[in-house]
Amino acid sequence: MAYTGVMPSARSRAMVREARHLLFTVAPGAVWIVIFLVLPGAYLMGVAFMTNGPYGLPEMPLSLESFKRLAGFGFLGWSPGNLYTLLRSLWQTAVSTGLVVLVAYPIAYYITTCREKWRPIMLLLVVVPSWTNQVIRTFGWMNLLAPGTPLSGLAEGLGLIAPNMGLYPSSFAVTLGLVYNFLPFMVLPLYAAFEKLDTAQVEAAQDLFASPVRAFWHAVFPQTLPGLLAGIVLVAIPAFGMYVIPELLGGGKGMMLGNLVATQFSGGANWPLGAAGAILMLIATFIGLFAMRRIGKRLGGGEEVVI
Repeated sequence: MAYTGVMPSARSRAMVREARHLLFTVAPGAVWIVIFLVLPGAYLMGVAFMTNGPYGLPEMPLSLESFKRLAGFGFLGWSPGNLYTLLRSLWQTAVSTGLVVLVAYPIAYYITTCREKWRPIMLLLVVVPSWTNQVIRTFGWMNLLAPGTPLSGLAEGLGLIAPNMGLYPSSFAVTLGLVYNFLPFMVLPLYAAFEKLDTAQVEAAQDLFASPVRAFWHAVFPQTLPGLLAGIVLVAIPAFGMYVIPELLGGGKGMMLGNLVATQFSGGANWPLGAAGAILMLIATFIGLFAMRRIGKRLGGGEEVVI
């Protein structure tokens, strides 16, 4: 009887120690998430359902006016301007993400084929540019694409642009800036996937006289799918809400959703509309994550791919 009375006490002390350890390890991250993610998100949701005040600040009563304005309905009727901004953001994100995938795949594969002593250096060369502030890098592209530069001169000689116009500002400059900015976020997960590549499957496909395209699709692509989906999430979500690159390289001409939201909190002076746009971006993010998980499960042969 005395032995059975001691065991619960020892077990309870172990549980208390485990709970204390869990508290000290998880609590800082949980507090950070609550303060900088949950509370701002809840505040935005509250502001989105409020009425726009005379100086752009939210005030009571609650209404759906900001969502109507976001859908294009104003006091003069319906306007497709915001819809065009949303479609432009989706198109720019899709094109940029696709180009990043096309550029990152051969880079990641080439790095894995290098000698082991050179791989960290190659990865460092991919990552180092992202250590510089994004605004500074964007200004660098503005100088490279401005009128009179070699790139603009080449495009002018090929008849792609008018004389003395330059490649900036333009949608092409925005796409180029997005691809350059998010390339490391695609290369790194693809490199991790290529490192685990089972080359025996590739050799078996070649022994069966599969063409390079079929060998890639049936032997390489399924094995690198987790890295590809992780890279798409890391690229597409921030690109969809990007502000700096479209604002600087686009010259304010090709507004994206992030620019629309930022404008409402500054010059536009309509906080509820900006909050509604931010909520739309969150909804689009959740829909994108759900779609990527379903696509990964379907392409992965019924096994869910963790993103």
